[in-house]
Amino acid sequence: MPESSVSTIGFIGGTGPEGRGLAVRFAAAGHNVVIGSRDASRATEAADEVKTILSEVSDAADVLGALNADAVAASDIVFIAVPYAGMMASLEQLSSSLTGKICVNVIAPLSFAGGIPAAAPPEIGSAAEEAAQYTPDLRWVAGLHTLSARDLLKPTSSLDTDAIICGDDNDAKSTVSELLSEVPGLRPVDAGSLQSARYLEGATALLININKRYKSHASLTISGLNVG
Repeated sequence: MPESSVSTIGFIGGTGPEGRGLAVRFAAAGHNVVIGSRDASRATEAADEVKTILSEVSDAADVLGALNADAVAASDIVFIAVPYAGMMASLEQLSSSLTGKICVNVIAPLSFAGGIPAAAPPEIGSAAEEAAQYTPDLRWVAGLHTLSARDLLKPTSSLDTDAIICGDDNDAKSTVSELLSEVPGLRPVDAGSLQSARYLEGATALLININKRYKSHASLTISGLNVG
């Protein structure tokens, strides 16, 4: 396993399936995890659920629940996993404490008509670009929109898929890639600048529709790459 410089991973809005799934995988890889929420009891409940899932992983690291601000303060790298509608309010509240930290935006704005999801990007093109425009002092990386939360929540199974990320801070992307490479079966793929987030976010709706059609939980793998 590669040795990462990141020791504690925080999740803002980490009580949802994607946040909990990533928390499971990073804790299984040996990183301490703090699941944040606006509601301390919900954060603790989510942390307890993750601990239960990790009970079959003998060397899993510690998982705690906390208020979002406390999760940020305790963490070396922070995943922003709130619903899109709450993204700007969360950044307004937490931006000063996030300054200098690597922030990974996994948000995908969606709309639903008749139960059918569709991409609903903001005017700038993506939630990630909107967040970076509002808080330019943060070290933004975006991605992981094509991972199956259901598969992430199974810590003993290999994912066998790609974790596609993008961003304008190459050092931040390198750190996140190193972190992701510690998850069994997960291959980090660099999709370039933060502008690529608009395509990754849109892929969320695509995959939901495919999975609904085929009653599956598929993810995306890029073929033809020679990634060292």
